Amino acid sequence: MFCGIDVAREIHHAIALDQYGHRLVDRPLPNAEPDLVALFQDLEAHGRVLIVVDQLASIGALAIAVARARGITVAYLPGLAMRRIADLYPGETKTDARDAYVIADAARTLPHALRRVGPDEQTTVELSVLAGYDADLAAESTRLTNRLHDALLHVHPALERLLGRHFRCRGVLALLAATGTPDSIAALGKRKIHALVATGSPRMAHTLPAKILATIDEQSVTIPATDQYGRVIRGLASQLLTVLEQRDTLRTELENLLASHPLAEILTSMPGVGPRTAIELLRTVGDGSTFASAAHLASYAGLAPTTRQSGRTIKGERLARRGNRALRGALYLSAFASLKHPPSRTYYDRKRAEGKTHTAARPALPADE
Repeated sequence: MFCGIDVAREIHHAIALDQYGHRLVDRPLPNAEPDLVALFQDLEAHGRVLIVVDQLASIGALAIAVARARGITVAYLPGLAMRRIADLYPGETKTDARDAYVIADAARTLPHALRRVGPDEQTTVELSVLAGYDADLAAESTRLTNRLHDALLHVHPALERLLGRHFRCRGVLALLAATGTPDSIAALGKRKIHALVATGSPRMAHTLPAKILATIDEQSVTIPATDQYGRVIRGLASQLLTVLEQRDTLRTELENLLASHPLAEILTSMPGVGPRTAIELLRTVGDGSTFASAAHLASYAGLAPTTRQSGRTIKGERLARRGNRALRGALYLSAFASLKHPPSRTYYDRKRAEGKTHTAARPALPADE
């Protein structure tokens, strides 16, 4: 039995087909364990069951967990693949019932489009969850840093020029979180400034306090609302410290979780691929078994060049505008990093010598690898 479940927050829709395409089940399915168990029991009465979902985490997690607890095989049909397959079916409506039917029928007729959901895939889901949270923290870190630059620039531009380049240093943030204003920093004196900076940046503590005091002395006037900005600076520095500490903890958890995946060693051995790029590759590509060739994968990532031709006019090649943007972005970054790898650099230089522009030669690196 092939059961396609179009998952949703409250009510899924399930359609089950037998091997001949006959519908056995076609009904809404509440996202609750008792309803899921009842459906799976009904299907198991007909024989072996394959459950296919279009989302692994969040709203699809309970259905997967209940199915696996009962020993039912579970597979995953990626959303992008499902949408492209749906174009092959008649009709232009977009309903939960139609999507569930597409998922079930694709499982029956296009098994190569599915991804198995096993322990490795669950590890990938866990990586995806933590990586998503880390991305949120990275965005928050950028926001706080920019706001801190703006606040300190208002009260003391010279001090901002000195400390702004060190806003990711724990000692500098500890100093700003404890003081907030230039006068408060100066009131501490060199010894106490040294002690605060040394809590997170011991090497900087030897030279930075004297520079800070000299910079503060350069400005004799006090900008209006300095005390209010000082409160903002203290709050921003404290929040940024917390965010950076959380990212440090997450980095360790992500690296440990990645190390448990059987493909981790292979991925990180590739030039330009570090832990974060490896996680993105696992999230979007999996073990690669659903791609017939490297060219297929390059096309999916949007790295395959497309030719523009009309009659006798050939307008050259350009990158495709379609493809998985997250995967393409990860491969772009890895291509930049791989230029430090001598064989990759040689390959890039050869493409440039062939007349390709930097924009055309750069995507060729991950596509070739």
